[in-house]
Amino acid sequence: MSSDQEQQKHYKPKDAIKSTIQTTMITATFGGFISAVQNTLTKQNVGAMGIFTRTGGTIGVFAAMGGSYEFAKMAAANLREKDDSWNPAIGGFFGGSMIGFAKGRTFGSVLGYGTALAVILGVFDYTGNSITGYTRDSTVDEVSRKEFLRKNRRRPIEETISELGEGRGIYAPGYRERRAERIKENYGIDVPTQ
Repeated sequence: MSSDQEQQKHYKPKDAIKSTIQTTMITATFGGFISAVQNTLTKQNVGAMGIFTRTGGTIGVFAAMGGSYEFAKMAAANLREKDDSWNPAIGGFFGGSMIGFAKGRTFGSVLGYGTALAVILGVFDYTGNSITGYTRDSTVDEVSRKEFLRKNRRRPIEETISELGEGRGIYAPGYRERRAERIKENYGIDVPTQ
């Protein structure tokens, strides 16, 4: 049995309505914050209600974008009975379409914004939801992992000294005695080696 068949067999449906309502509330709140910032930056004094009357469209765009993204993502997952990178891509298309509809109100902008957000979110999910690269194994202790990496790349001191020379915190065994001898030869001063 392949992993794709196992995933289909063990898929648990998700509550699309509950998730959509939560996401819509979160994105509407964020849209309200952005609307408040826009209202603050206007040149005219429009008052506190300007958040809703003057720049209130921002709240609607954010709410529509978040709600349509989440609903389309969850509905696609439930209909396909798979939890893979296509679901965020499908949701991203619907969320981006809301941006395109609000910005340009042309078929091209709706299609363009939807496709752009679908590609970005699909690739982001496919690469493990991380901009910085793969995620490390959570079962491995970070300190022991770094110690292993240090030991794995450690070079013998003789090799380091032959390439860099002594000084700057890098000293071979017997350095104090050799230093004391050089100072005695060059300057005639006895230097203690302790």
